[in-house]
Amino acid sequence: MLPELFLQRMGTQLGEEYEAFLQSLQRPRAVALRMNPLKGEPPTLPFVTEPVPWEPLGYYYDPEARPGLHVFHEAGVYYLQEASAMAPVALLEPQPGEKICDLCAAPGGKSTQIAGRLSGRGMLLCNEVSPKRAKILSRNIERLGVANAVVTNETPAVLAQRFPAFFDRVLVDAPCSGEGMFRKEEAAVTDWSPETVQMCARRQGEILDCAAKMVKPGGRLVYSTCTFAPQEDEEAVEAFLENHPEFVPEPVEAPWFQESGPAMYRMWPHKLLGEGHFAAVLRRMGQPEDSPAPPPGEKLPRQWEDFAKALDIRLPEGRGLRFGETLYWAPAGMPDVTKLRVLRAGLELGTVKKDRFEPAHALALWLKDCRCQVSFPAESDEIKAYLHGEVLPCREKGWCLVKAGSYSLGWGKGDGSQLKNHYPKGLRK
Repeated sequence: MLPELFLQRMGTQLGEEYEAFLQSLQRPRAVALRMNPLKGEPPTLPFVTEPVPWEPLGYYYDPEARPGLHVFHEAGVYYLQEASAMAPVALLEPQPGEKICDLCAAPGGKSTQIAGRLSGRGMLLCNEVSPKRAKILSRNIERLGVANAVVTNETPAVLAQRFPAFFDRVLVDAPCSGEGMFRKEEAAVTDWSPETVQMCARRQGEILDCAAKMVKPGGRLVYSTCTFAPQEDEEAVEAFLENHPEFVPEPVEAPWFQESGPAMYRMWPHKLLGEGHFAAVLRRMGQPEDSPAPPPGEKLPRQWEDFAKALDIRLPEGRGLRFGETLYWAPAGMPDVTKLRVLRAGLELGTVKKDRFEPAHALALWLKDCRCQVSFPAESDEIKAYLHGEVLPCREKGWCLVKAGSYSLGWGKGDGSQLKNHYPKGLRK
């Protein structure tokens, strides 16, 4: 049962389309996934159906298939993402080499979508204010093999003060009243009230004010919600533009969505295969200035150099960082992040322990190939055993990349007859 006050407002808001809207909420919802280009050529999946029109790598799938249980999900080959939720990044249009901020990023669907479009070049700062949700975000960044992302757990105000006019593009997928998720999440219905809508609108205004400070002159700001409430959507954008005359609407090509104002776009469940969503595209006027040079990196220790040489691992452009025993390879454009709560500073390489190096799971998921690797069919008993933490038959010696088909899955260490399992215990099935 939907809230009566919500229904009354939607009737006024939609007019003749109201009945079609109500009928759409009775239909089974469409489910979708997005292929991860960072993993290479996507596989042919029998449960995938038609493509998502606004996302080249998005596809609807048969809900009976449960692709979240497939080994390719563990390998980061795809991300399960609601189709309408793919729209804001399509409107953001990130380009390889740019500096991008996803300010309200958990659980990571839009961040990993941005990372795919960056193709490993440039830098992505993905932030989440909730510590628990920030850990989930960090895990998804790792699972999809993203090397050029920095994951932070800060307030937007802290980041705005730290990175003024720094980013080419900023995405604010703001916390909202969740009206567009009523069909998907029962909690969104029970938590809804007019007071919640007003509270969300106030919070969204504060987040947008912070985001505005972080966009370079000439840069793009995309604001999105998964709600239908005008107070959180069109009215929020209009208030922002009134308070920030340095920003203007920036119309883009979006033929799949309904325009609801200058450079504002709505996704209605009765007009497309997806849930409710809203997005606005804004441009900060002016000419960009050069960003300050990033701080120098640290020389990686001999243990890493020996490991990388033995497996023929070549890192992308970036710089080394060391946090205690843990080594990271930071994206080249990463600014100084000292005194910030950082969960992931680029690609985690591994740890140095006395005279040896232990590679990180993140490194395995980023790699496509290396000198020592073993591959088993994705549906094989060997892969099932590996995900359970069992040893595998293998004639290799030393660290070895384990692959499900052509996709990296984790590490093992061979002794010439078998492979000791180094799949993380917390991920084992």
